[in-house]
Amino acid sequence: MNILVNSIIMEHTNYRILLVDDETDVLEFLSYNLKKEGFTVFSASNGNDALKKAISEIPHLIVLDVMMPGMDGIATCEAIRQEPSLKNTLIIFLTARGEDYSQIAGFDAGADDYVTKPIKPKLLISRVNALLRRHHETSNTIEEQSLTDLVIDSEKFLIITKGVEMILPKKEFELIRLLASKPNKVFTREEILSKVWGEDVVVGDRTIDVHIRKIREKVGIENIRTVKGVGYKFEA
Repeated sequence: MNILVNSIIMEHTNYRILLVDDETDVLEFLSYNLKKEGFTVFSASNGNDALKKAISEIPHLIVLDVMMPGMDGIATCEAIRQEPSLKNTLIIFLTARGEDYSQIAGFDAGADDYVTKPIKPKLLISRVNALLRRHHETSNTIEEQSLTDLVIDSEKFLIITKGVEMILPKKEFELIRLLASKPNKVFTREEILSKVWGEDVVVGDRTIDVHIRKIREKVGIENIRTVKGVGYKFEA
């Protein structure tokens, strides 16, 4: 990592974080630890208030509880991802469940990471820093990739295939963008997990396979090839 990136990440006062949880003690606990690190912190106790506050404050990152009454975390995340002004906002789910299916549901809704309860402040702060660092490092990448019958618009988070525009869940978008960034290169599963989910996120191989299957179904292209025992590649 270069010196410029380090200096930006350490200036935590530049980063706004929205905490969303229906438990007051959790909000106070997390707010205290994040403010101590220099972050600017806002909070909301339910999904509807979270959406309103996110639109008004445009946080860099949202820490979002999954299990909330009324509008739960999944629904809140999906609503946030529909707001153009929040397209670059990162989302970490807080969940008491660690099963593969709940992880996949969270990532499908547009989450970038998840942390299981009980929450360890040092782990959460590490995840927050890792996400902000990766986001900064990729913010200056090519804004648009154009391949045969396929355009990947990183600025608008759009996939255009055969003239048809579509918006994919964030992890699906990042996955196809990664594969298409170097046509014919074989990306190993380890590379995909590191670049799309991050080294601090523990997900199973099945998560990658599910996302690849969904991309193939939605985008309707046959360019994504499975390299058995290794990973995937995008054939140009």
